[in-house]
Amino acid sequence: MPDDHALSVPAPHALARAAAAADQAAAQGVFARYRAELAAQTRRAQDADLARWQRYLTAVGVGEAKDAAWATEPSAWTHVTWGLVEGFLRWQETAGYSLASIARALATIRVYCIQATRAGTLSPAALALIQTVKAAAPRSKAGRNRDAQRTTTRRGAKKEAPTKLTASQVRRLKHEHAETPQGRRDAVLMCLLLDHGLRVSEVADLQVRDLDLERGLLRFYRRKVDATQTHRLTGDTLRAIRRYVAAGDLRAEGQVLRATTGPRAVNLGGPISIQGLRDRVRILGQRVGVAGLSPHDCRHDWATRAARAGTDPLALQEAGGWSSLAMPRRYIEAAVIANERVKLAVEDEEEVPGGEA
Repeated sequence: MPDDHALSVPAPHALARAAAAADQAAAQGVFARYRAELAAQTRRAQDADLARWQRYLTAVGVGEAKDAAWATEPSAWTHVTWGLVEGFLRWQETAGYSLASIARALATIRVYCIQATRAGTLSPAALALIQTVKAAAPRSKAGRNRDAQRTTTRRGAKKEAPTKLTASQVRRLKHEHAETPQGRRDAVLMCLLLDHGLRVSEVADLQVRDLDLERGLLRFYRRKVDATQTHRLTGDTLRAIRRYVAAGDLRAEGQVLRATTGPRAVNLGGPISIQGLRDRVRILGQRVGVAGLSPHDCRHDWATRAARAGTDPLALQEAGGWSSLAMPRRYIEAAVIANERVKLAVEDEEEVPGGEA
């Protein structure tokens, strides 16, 4: 006797129709849903990569692709092949893009190919071949060999290596400022960068409500990793902010750091932009003899000093707001002296000819 409560199983053809309808419904808006989950900074970076992809296609004569909506239309990716993607890597190398920039652009292309496959406009077979295309890691042996074979290895204004600071320059950048609204603001700016390793976007986003001077804490938002974090203010940072507050430079609400205004540009007015902060750091660097100083150089200096002082990698990762241990490990490894714990017997050391040390 049949069980009235037993689950009914749809006929195979009915299940196939239902699955096809579900896939079609899910395919609608695949790109929009994917991009809606990205941080604004990630979307901007991907858009720049896609614009570079478009320049490559134009350069190799794929003229009809110039109007393709790479970021919004899955159908734009229908005829993309692994050969085109491989050619994109070689084109970037010839154009002088850094290996890190090339690797990031490849990651962008691959993730949109994945979304296009989910939307049903790029075949799984094509995607499988595209995923075999690899970019040389910047610090790998293959990456160094590839860089050695090209005449131009950098493109744009981004520096190949961060600018290094001496201990004296760090002290001057934090403390040598005029007793003006601009000078007090600059002291706060440099302390946040050099003592806390904040990204320039994080400094620009700081609001008055983020400060707890009674407990000496700073609670702030990291837009790059979409996380809110709390730092205990260092002594220099706390003193700089208290001077800023005592002089009446800090408003009751709004942005902590503000742009200068007035005839001599020393008073503070409205919000300051990220580019405005970058420009100010460059000027302050010039004053202490450092050309081209950037906020990222300050973050790099903070992480380097922390690593040299023996900071645990996990603690450095958390304090720096990195999503993985890859970046803090670079600072830790760079701070290690390989032969520091190697001991040689005294009799094994030969006397230097001429008595020279």
